[in-house]
Amino acid sequence: MNLPLLSPLLTLFPSNITPLVLPFPSAPGIPAGKENTKDLPPASFRQIIPALARLRDPLGHWFESHPSPPFAIISDMFLGWTHRFAVDMKVKRVVFSPSGGMALSVIYSLWKNMPKGGDQNGDVLFEDVPNCPKYPWWQLSPVYRSYVEGDPDSELIKDGFWDNMASWGVLVNSFDGLERVYLDHLRGSMDYDDRVWDVGPLVPATGYNDRGGASSIEVDKMLAWLDTCRDNEVVYVSFGTQAILTSQQIEAIAEGLERSGVRFIWPIRDHVTANQMEGDRDRETVMTGFEDRMTGRGIVIRGWAPQVLILRHRAVGTFLTHCGWNSILEGIMASVMLLAWPFGADQFSNATLLVDYLKVSVRVCEGSNTVPNPCDLAQILANSANQDEASRQKIIKLQSNALEALSETGSSSKALSRFVNKLCELKTRPKSHIISHNNLVE
Repeated sequence: MNLPLLSPLLTLFPSNITPLVLPFPSAPGIPAGKENTKDLPPASFRQIIPALARLRDPLGHWFESHPSPPFAIISDMFLGWTHRFAVDMKVKRVVFSPSGGMALSVIYSLWKNMPKGGDQNGDVLFEDVPNCPKYPWWQLSPVYRSYVEGDPDSELIKDGFWDNMASWGVLVNSFDGLERVYLDHLRGSMDYDDRVWDVGPLVPATGYNDRGGASSIEVDKMLAWLDTCRDNEVVYVSFGTQAILTSQQIEAIAEGLERSGVRFIWPIRDHVTANQMEGDRDRETVMTGFEDRMTGRGIVIRGWAPQVLILRHRAVGTFLTHCGWNSILEGIMASVMLLAWPFGADQFSNATLLVDYLKVSVRVCEGSNTVPNPCDLAQILANSANQDEASRQKIIKLQSNALEALSETGSSSKALSRFVNKLCELKTRPKSHIISHNNLVE
């Protein structure tokens, strides 16, 4: 199930990358055929991390039988067990962080200091993180909040994050012009030394691919509609692949969009409307009436939306986002106004960075159960869509910094070169491979 996600990469480099396909381990709470968090509810990390740890034995058998085994392992932060595996195999392990430098700093501080949740109405202060952010207990990582001392799965997850901090180095999907203070913090507070490589933003070079699945609208028809719109007047509303909206939230967003008068595109993934909660009103009834009234003014997409392609269209000027890190980077690269509604995970840290520190975003709402006031939301949407170019200068500056980082002489390009050079220094065999990420690419 995960292998098709790599198809575009494998097609680009057919002679450089050979996939090693291992069966996904069966685990309680994970339905058969589901191998990725994008197909599972938000709480699935609690089940999927221990499940992935069961890959150690089959991976070890392959590793020991290979005539030219790897000299380095690059793996996601949720595969902390690969550090001890790498130590046993006498190779180096590098963490790949899909989160940014600030979020990673908060996550590491959380697991390093292990604050207690006795007063769940109080704030947890991260004094060892630059700018000393603080968050109420309910905004902390749900993976951390679910920790139960002595529980085998909890201890495995805790050990995994401790092993992340003990690993040889870390690749961060960020760039110097966005998070320099937090990248420097990681270099100084961990044992990584100079082995922190900020190689982002890692976003698709092109706007469209077919990885996301089925959609209720043809891409060409959507682009044709966008072509009829003025520059920056369209609001794009998307909450990622895991957020499940309640009927009350859907109604509030729909009413806010309708009251605002703005043009919009709003993708709603299938599981958002399929998982109706007990006591909720009929979401389909709500959406059908809304779509009928908004004909010509907005597009509701059922299923997958080509987000990068939409954001980069000249007509799109605002992005109401859940503050997932990939979405933030894609928004920055498109230089659109960001409206923040964090739901969970690292999204509250990301919102703090955008709203409070960089001041390139407006906080619209917070939490997966909070319902925004439709009138307030309508005003924020209308204001963002009517911003002039001067008001967008901060986000345009961030876009410029990102493009500079990715240029041939930019900070991210140089960091990637340093990383490759470090790997070359490790190489002692004439033919070796790298195991990469949780898809285990040989």
